Amino acid sequence: MRKKLEKFVEEPLDQEAVEQLLARMHYVLINLDRPEQYNRLCQVTNQQCRVMVNYFSVAPSLFGNICTGLDHAGLITPETRVVLEKPIGRNLASSRQINDLVAKFFHENQIYRIDHYLGKETVMNLLALRFANSIFTTNWDHNTIDHVQITVAEQVGIEGRWGYFDKSGQLRDMVQNHLMQILTLVAMEPPVNLHADSLRNEKLKVLKALRPITTKNVECKVVRGQYGPGFIRGKPVPGYLEEAGGNPTSSTETFVAIRLDIDNWRWAGVPFYLRTGKAMATKRSEVVINYKQLPHNIFTDSYRSLPANKMVIRLQPDEGVEIEMLNKAPGIGDGIHLQRTMLDLSFSEAFKKERVADAYERLILDVMQGSQALFIHRDEVEHSWRWI
Repeated sequence: MRKKLEKFVEEPLDQEAVEQLLARMHYVLINLDRPEQYNRLCQVTNQQCRVMVNYFSVAPSLFGNICTGLDHAGLITPETRVVLEKPIGRNLASSRQINDLVAKFFHENQIYRIDHYLGKETVMNLLALRFANSIFTTNWDHNTIDHVQITVAEQVGIEGRWGYFDKSGQLRDMVQNHLMQILTLVAMEPPVNLHADSLRNEKLKVLKALRPITTKNVECKVVRGQYGPGFIRGKPVPGYLEEAGGNPTSSTETFVAIRLDIDNWRWAGVPFYLRTGKAMATKRSEVVINYKQLPHNIFTDSYRSLPANKMVIRLQPDEGVEIEMLNKAPGIGDGIHLQRTMLDLSFSEAFKKERVADAYERLILDVMQGSQALFIHRDEVEHSWRWI
């Protein structure tokens, strides 16, 4: 564990804190299929009046065994919480099956479906940006916005995960969870407050308003692809079909782009473009808000057609917000000549004296404190699958 901390913790380690952490850690080996072995956990836990968090970082097929074992050992109480990793199923039916299984042992207020994107500073900042600044609150609908682009580009390939990935593909692996959650935060109506139920209710309304993609319009709404052989950071990499253990006849997508529409008043006529892929040229996750062009141009000396403003919300690698605007170029002479200017708020620069918490760090702390605001309700998961 010490070696892992040294490898993955970016800032210098506080050795006193490390020693305190290691002194509180225990490793217990059990067979997940043997309920009687879960009693071994009781030897290292003091369950009386304490919060116990169970993190299920395993295949969903094992959830039932673990829940049964914890229950057999008397380790499920009102103070017990369970964290579930995505994907919750591979379609609506399997998602419901998994949720029903866990619900036999835990109430919904004990279940934390985690998506680490929701713990990122800039994703959380979408709420502040939209609902704490009148300049955006009043300019965030079909009257001012032309279209929205949400991109999650990964530079890595499948990294030896062929057995898992080929059964899911990029649509199930990324769109159903990460991109859908970002979409709901961009498109949701103002919540009554920041409590979990208020946020989840507004996000759910967005998912319910998604226009279905059918066999009649799928060809003009969706593009799928696979990465071929090439170079990443100057190093040769195989194509998806040439990856170790791969099936050369596989049609599983490693790239997908989708145009979707939200059938409500706020977003009528505003297309949303979602795209995500593996083995892309750069690693980048961002939301781009493209505003409409002005109806009349009085600056024809500079631009025959005025470019529209846009706002880029960078999620990674350099978290921040930038707004592209036009202003007068310095100088004297006839007329007003315009130039493009970027207003850039880089989190690393603006808050360089502050420590920015890792997404998982924030979310795990929320689990301990019992806050579900940044976690996904069962209804959100199932409505995402219904649309996918």
